[in-house]
Amino acid sequence: MSVKLISPMEVQRQLQDNPNVVLLDCREVDEHQLVHIENCRLLPMSELVDRVGEIQDCTDRPVIVYCHHGVRSQRVANWLTGNGFADVASMTGGIDLWSVEVQPELPRY
Repeated sequence: MSVKLISPMEVQRQLQDNPNVVLLDCREVDEHQLVHIENCRLLPMSELVDRVGEIQDCTDRPVIVYCHHGVRSQRVANWLTGNGFADVASMTGGIDLWSVEVQPELPRY
């Protein structure tokens, strides 16, 4: 199954244009506490299977998943797609590239 990839600049545009977009941070709590994108939902990949019910109301909404560099988010996006989520994408480059291209004031780690 091929995961749809989306650039940080396109994520920013979609977040501005579509209030129904769900931005999902799949990093761990400590990473999220260091830096995160405003108004995202935190659902660590390590807890996805146990906590997916928390986002069951989003199966018909566009979901964009991000992590640190884009590897975990692709895995999570693939899993969500295989489990009933209709419109899922993974942000390329993760929050690291977001910090370069969209919000350079955010710290990088």
